[in-house]
Amino acid sequence: MPGTLYIVSTPIGNLEDMTVRAVRVLKEVGVIAAEDTRHTKQLCTHFGIHTSLTSYHDFNKEEKTAVLLERLQAGTDVALVSDAGTPVVSDPGFFLITRAIEAGIRVVPVPGPSAVLAALAGSGLPTDSFRFEGFLPRKEGPRAKRITRFREDPASVILFESPHRIDKLLASLLAGLGNRRAVLARELTKHYEEFHRGTLEELIALVRSRPPKGEITLVVEGAAKRRRSEPGKDAGQDHEREED
Repeated sequence: MPGTLYIVSTPIGNLEDMTVRAVRVLKEVGVIAAEDTRHTKQLCTHFGIHTSLTSYHDFNKEEKTAVLLERLQAGTDVALVSDAGTPVVSDPGFFLITRAIEAGIRVVPVPGPSAVLAALAGSGLPTDSFRFEGFLPRKEGPRAKRITRFREDPASVILFESPHRIDKLLASLLAGLGNRRAVLARELTKHYEEFHRGTLEELIALVRSRPPKGEITLVVEGAAKRRRSEPGKDAGQDHEREED
């Protein structure tokens, strides 16, 4: 029987967010494929996990995928982890997962900490509909083009950005979307966790006066929903009553 590929979520900051299931799986598999083995080794030491580690990242994914698939097909269970949060969400892993599925390998997600959902839940912005855009392009032209894709979308938008580029991202969003409400979540689950809420203009003023540090997740309000009403009718009267 072939082994199972487990996609294991790990803490985004606070080690207490590690799930009991995640610890058990990491102890039971034959090998852990980690984005950075040095980082994951510290996590394993904290939880008494002695499973062997191997590196798996964007620069060695083709070579390591072949090795890991061979082990999976020989019956070894493999766990994939990133440095923080859920693998493949702006992190390595997609290449391995798709190849495992093509090879008939069972893929099992082990859910847990997520900066995306943590920021959305604490933002105070609508949660009924949202879209995750991850990191936008660094160059202004491609970034502006990407922003136009969700300009008319009423869903809240969730983005990742580094502290030294957040000013430029906020300025691009203001230019492309207008002065919408937004929330800058910094250092989620860590000791210095902060939520800064306001308009895009207010957040720009904030980061320019006090440049932030640490990982940033940004939640931006979606486009306002347009009301459909006939000329001369009340806004709430969408359809004219049919005559008998």
